[in-house]
Parts: sequence; structure tokens; C-alpha cells
Amino acid sequence: MHRVIVDCAIYRNGRRTEGPADFSDALDEARESGDAFLWIGLHEPTEKEFELVTSEFGLHELAVEDALNAHQRPKLEVYDDSLFVVLKPVLYDDTRDTVTAGELMLFVGDSFVVTVRHGEANPLAEVRKRLEQEPEVLRQGPTSVLYAVSDAVVDHYIDVAAELQVDLEELEAEVFAPVPDSPNSAARIYGFKRQVLEFRRATGPLTEPMARLAGAGVPYVHERSQPFFRDVADHLARANESVEGLDRLLSDILAAHLAQMGVRQNDDMRKISAWAAMAAVPTMVAGIYGMNFEHMPELDENWGYPAVLILMAGTVLGLYRLFKQRGWL
Repeated sequence: MHRVIVDCAIYRNGRRTEGPADFSDALDEARESGDAFLWIGLHEPTEKEFELVTSEFGLHELAVEDALNAHQRPKLEVYDDSLFVVLKPVLYDDTRDTVTAGELMLFVGDSFVVTVRHGEANPLAEVRKRLEQEPEVLRQGPTSVLYAVSDAVVDHYIDVAAELQVDLEELEAEVFAPVPDSPNSAARIYGFKRQVLEFRRATGPLTEPMARLAGAGVPYVHERSQPFFRDVADHLARANESVEGLDRLLSDILAAHLAQMGVRQNDDMRKISAWAAMAAVPTMVAGIYGMNFEHMPELDENWGYPAVLILMAGTVLGLYRLFKQRGWL
């Protein structure tokens, strides 16, 4: 069990204190104190490893199933003995242009917070460190942890959206360059769109849970925390607007790129047609004189051969000037 426990501590009056080694005893101590709560963090526990936590904290079996299986949408569920919140922190690798979403589940109840993390995205260590330097926030109990984690996840959404915007501007400049650097621009645009979609799956569904937390009547959430959750909801709205803007811009870039490719193909076809026309004239003249007719007076004249060559060259030159004037070449 110790393999999956990342951290376990009792916070009394906003300060971290040493508690019993057994977290079940620590929970009893926190509840008896009245001004303390237990925060235990787990990383990808198995069902067997999570059984003790489930029994000691009275967690609902449906929420436990979601926490173990992962692959959940952001949501907020209210059970008799706890509040269950699912968040999806994201990581953006700008070297590979990939967005990776992790999963973070929080159980908030009477004098306890249990966090379960899946994936590499991990804001918890930084959040715990920052909260331990702000005892006035920790005095608000488990609600402070829920707020701080939500705020850290959503603020990082805004940072990722800004990074995506920068990379998208670079992609846009490359796509619309006079001579595109990459022949696979459409594939890159589509791949970028897939990453934005992955990002959207993390930010979009979180709107409704944040709106509920910012309102009244959610158990285990302190009433004085509502303005703070409204601030998180505001930041989330900004992130969602940025994601929607990125998605629309990508669709416009893809459509413009395909139209641009069509125009370039038309230009290429005009050039090919012009060169084919210029090649057809001398071919036709040479074909006529290759039929070996006897009654062709010019065949007996000294000027016949150069005259035919001059005719072919003059015709090709005339066609070249005509196509050049019309922009085909």
C-alpha cells in the first residue's frame, strides 16, 4: 500500500502536523480534533490497494469504480458520505505537438480529502507545497484543497492554450508561405486538430461541475468558498473560449489550405496544357511531312526544309507569348 501513497498528512488549524502512521487512526484523530482534516494522495492504486481506503473513508462503490478504472469525463458527483470530483490535467509537448490528458479524482468528505492520480500530469505536489505556505487558506478545511487543485488545473489550461496558440501561428505561417516548407501540411493541420480535440475533452465538460461548486447547496463545500470557485469558473470560461477559437481557426486554415492546393493544381494544369499545346504544333507539322506524299511542291525546293522549321518555331513562339500574356506560364 505504501507504494501508491504519495503523501499523507493531517492539517490542523492550517498547519501540517505529524499524525499516526496508520491513516485510519489519523482520520479518527482529525475528526476528534474538530479543526483538522486528513489529506491522503494516491497514485494509480489497484482495487486491492484501494480496499482499505474505501472501507475507512466510507467511499461510494460507484465513485471507487470510476477512480480505479479512470478514463472518466470531468464531473461532480454527490454521495451520502463524500463528494466526488473528476478533473483532467493536461500536458503539452511542443516538440511533438501532442496534448496528453491525465486524470485526477478527489474524494472530499467529513475531515478528509483523498486524491487519486492517473497519468503523468501532476499538479498535486506543487499545490500541496503552496497550500502549506498559506495556512489561512488551509484553515477552510477540505474545501481549500478542492479549490486549490481545481484552480491549478484550470490555470494550466490557460497556459497550454497560449502555447498551442503560438504553435498554431507558426503552422499557419508555414502553410501560407509562398513556397510551403512541408508537403504534408494537411496532415499536420489535422494532427493539430486532434490535439485540440483532446484538450477540449478536458476543458469542456468541466464547465457544469465548476458552475455547481460556485453555487450554493453542494455538501462538504464551505459557503465562503463560492467566490473562489466563481473565479475558477471564470478562468475555465477563458480556457474554453481559447480552445474553441483554436478549433475554429484550425478549421479555417484547413479549408483555406485545401482551396490553396486546388488553385495550385489548376495553375499546374494550365502550365501542362500550355506546354502540351506548344509541343503539339511541331508534332503535327512533322507528322504531315512524314507521310511521304509525292505531290508536295515544296519538297523539291531548296527553301522547303528551313521554311518548315521556321514555321514550327514561329508557331511555338507565338503560342508561348500568348500563354505568357494570359498567365498560364
